[in-house]
Amino acid sequence: MRGIFRLALGSALVAGLTFGCAPRLMAVGDAVYTPRIENTNVVTSDGARLPLRIWATPNPKAVIVGVHGFNDYSNAFDMPGRWFIEHGISVYAFDQRGFGRAPGRGLWAGDARMADDLDAVVKLVRAQHPNVPVYLLGESMGGGVVMRAFALPNPPKVDGVILAAPAVWGWRSMNAFYDVALWTSAHMLPEMTVTGRGLNIRPSDNIEMLRALGRDPLVIKETQVGTIYGLVNLMDGAYEAAARIDVPVLLLYGAHDQIVPELPVADALSAMRAGHVPVTPACYKNGYHMLLRDLERQIVWTDIANWIADPDAPLASGAGDLRPCEALAAAR
Repeated sequence: MRGIFRLALGSALVAGLTFGCAPRLMAVGDAVYTPRIENTNVVTSDGARLPLRIWATPNPKAVIVGVHGFNDYSNAFDMPGRWFIEHGISVYAFDQRGFGRAPGRGLWAGDARMADDLDAVVKLVRAQHPNVPVYLLGESMGGGVVMRAFALPNPPKVDGVILAAPAVWGWRSMNAFYDVALWTSAHMLPEMTVTGRGLNIRPSDNIEMLRALGRDPLVIKETQVGTIYGLVNLMDGAYEAAARIDVPVLLLYGAHDQIVPELPVADALSAMRAGHVPVTPACYKNGYHMLLRDLERQIVWTDIANWIADPDAPLASGAGDLRPCEALAAAR
């Protein structure tokens, strides 16, 4: 993510004398339908069809709604989903607008619309499992969407929130060069695309998985600058909503994360604590950004399952020791 911002800086220099325009957003409709699950899709209030994947176990003791990261899609939860069903937990995950097979591929739908979609999915899952606790699991951008949803007038009714390296690096955390570069690029060349190639950023130690993502046609490889601009707005909204989360939170971060800086995550942790959110932070000393798919992913999955069973118990992995993540350890 930091590398993408550096590329946006270069585009701002190119755009310097270009006629300005507004960032391009996805067109969304009015709320005229009752959301529903239809075959393998969530049909939203404006009629958009969001592909839905389900890893179902009979008589689940809990249900997780997975929210994928930037340029990814619901397949992000295939590895953890297969493990969770063996441990009595069902997983639902959907392609968010602009990603995977959902409408508007490559365009930004707006953080409020994305949060509304998430709330609709939660309501539908609860209707299918009326007496089962429901948890939100947001990875990276998905974590930002989960947090942003708690700023809605009627936040999702869930029993807990799991945030894996949540995207909270918004305008408030960016240096002035990134700030000016991204704003200028988004308003002057919003359809210009950038990639992360050549930046030497390592999102995971699971090389085989990363190669598979590179071959997957549903994973977006080139990103419009206007979409990055929308992501930063979402991250700001996520941070601002941190203190408004009113359910237990499990906050996961890898000491080797090269995508989301540690300091903004620590700031979000401090905001939660100041808002009296019951939050359990975890630092994985061998973890990277893609904690749910890293080589030591099963350690993370086990911590999640154990936390769902008892949010007050210490994490068996020892990730409750925050010392490898200095900013998290220093958060108040």
